[in-house]
Amino acid sequence: MSSNIVVAIDGYSSCGKSTLAKALAKKLHFIYVDSGAMYRAVALYFIRNNVDLNNHDQVVKALEHIHLNFHSRDYQTHITLNDEEVSAEIRQMPVSDKVSAVAAIREVRQEMVRQQQRMGKSKNIVMDGRDIGTVVFPNAQVKLFMTADPKIRAERRYKELLPTNPDMTLEDVFENLAHRDYADTTREESPLTRADDAIILDNTDLTPEEQLQFALDLVKPLIV
Repeated sequence: MSSNIVVAIDGYSSCGKSTLAKALAKKLHFIYVDSGAMYRAVALYFIRNNVDLNNHDQVVKALEHIHLNFHSRDYQTHITLNDEEVSAEIRQMPVSDKVSAVAAIREVRQEMVRQQQRMGKSKNIVMDGRDIGTVVFPNAQVKLFMTADPKIRAERRYKELLPTNPDMTLEDVFENLAHRDYADTTREESPLTRADDAIILDNTDLTPEEQLQFALDLVKPLIV
């Protein structure tokens, strides 16, 4: 196998980026790095510690105390925040409502990019997020940009969240996604954009198996 293959998967919220990235990494025995989970973990830390997003000194000081890591268990990738397992808690709506604002802060993105690039050195990795192919790994061998119909995305996210958020409505999720799309694409620091050499993957009408095969067909020729 050739060394240091990087697969960068960018795209809108709830397009199935993580689902594809996890499946692809598992199939190829690559390391999966969930950049979105990293920003969610930072948001969770900020919420817990009442960090004022408009207070530069508070944000910078808080970042000094955030250590993120990934580990695999039962064929799943889990994230720890200062050695605490937070994979489930970071998916709750309070974090979802705050994560775009947190991710828009320059110092946060700089620190996360530093940690992501460290993880990607000398390893075959799959990473998904908003700016992986444009900022974190602009020289990635494979770049995908995922999209899907907004209504389909909201329905998928609603079904995912309903078991742990029984009072939530489909309209709540749709509005949350619309807000996050606007925040992600209009923010000053590393906005969500498609890299010029990224291949568009619209999975509105694709099954998880079909999109996985699409990605495998792109990556496998690079493995020798």
